[in-house]
Amino acid sequence: MQIKPQYVQPVIMAGIMAFLMTAVVTWLNLGFPPDYLSRWMHAFAVAWPIAVAAAFVAIPIAQRAARRIVAALSS
Repeated sequence: MQIKPQYVQPVIMAGIMAFLMTAVVTWLNLGFPPDYLSRWMHAFAVAWPIAVAAAFVAIPIAQRAARRIVAALSS
């Protein structure tokens, strides 16, 4: 089985987004308590799979919307 970039890209993108967002949201909610890192990593572990699923749903929708917007602006 060959792994295709269109399946790997959403996983990587979701990982980066979840990593950054959980860091910020954890900091906003808790500040920097002594267990910040473990709480952040727990939030990231929960968020990443959800973000991957959301990315697989959202990417095709965003691509269609972007094509329509560009087409409308070009005409």
